[in-house]
Amino acid sequence: MTTGQGPRHEEDLGDPAFLRSLVELAGSIAREAGQVLADRFSAAGPAQGVTDSVRSKSTLTDLVTEADQASERLIVSRLLAERPTDAIVAEEGSSREGTSGLTWVVDPLDGTINFVYGFPVFAVSIACRSSQGPTAAVGVVHDPVRDETFSAVSGGGAFRDGVRLALGPAPELGEALVGTGFSYQSARRRAQAALLGHVLPRVRDIRRAGAAALDLCWVAAGRLDGFYEAGLAPWDLAAGSLIVTEAGGTVEQLDGLLRGHGDVSTLIAAAPGLGAPLRELLRGARAE
Repeated sequence: MTTGQGPRHEEDLGDPAFLRSLVELAGSIAREAGQVLADRFSAAGPAQGVTDSVRSKSTLTDLVTEADQASERLIVSRLLAERPTDAIVAEEGSSREGTSGLTWVVDPLDGTINFVYGFPVFAVSIACRSSQGPTAAVGVVHDPVRDETFSAVSGGGAFRDGVRLALGPAPELGEALVGTGFSYQSARRRAQAALLGHVLPRVRDIRRAGAAALDLCWVAAGRLDGFYEAGLAPWDLAAGSLIVTEAGGTVEQLDGLLRGHGDVSTLIAAAPGLGAPLRELLRGARAE
């Protein structure tokens, strides 16, 4: 799929037609990469299912598979074929400098541990932003298991398979279904567990699916009322955060919410009206 408009640069991010061409490109590539993952995935689990070589990255619980790398190779090659002057930041290391002022932020397999164990929650996430700022102008998250594609363009709304997402008011905090996630670092996980003990009695229930990009899309789709997680990487949140805000939700990042880890930012995403109560609930954990 080609943008068909010749070289376009950062200043063109204000052009709706150009943004649409970028989200179409990202969607096409994400679905192709998702098929690579689907072809390798089995719900039978690691013993009988996924047979990729698996190795650890930052910790024993932080895994990378051949499927991650194959998906990333495909995404990077397709992006460079269409947008050779853009920069790329990708989870598995395929990063490169660019000259266009645009940067693609890529997670080729969000939910690797789920993938390895045959747990059917994982996704491909692709976002495009100005190289000068952190906020995505275009975001796509593709779920190969459910064959769902979430997408958003800055100022142009959020969609699931072409159907616009529009969030209504959130329930009260005590009736909210809230998603979260945990770090791969044991000390940070301990602090997150303590925070969870403060949150759980004060909300309807907690969900931990293991793929932050999908958690964010599920907030945008109303499947979760809110979501919070500390220490997410740019590729975890770039596309999903845009999808939430374009669906009418709120997204913010705050430091100091995780006890003993004051330099770690916590992302909070929520349906309208829930962001502030959820933020104050998380802040309240430090007072206990």
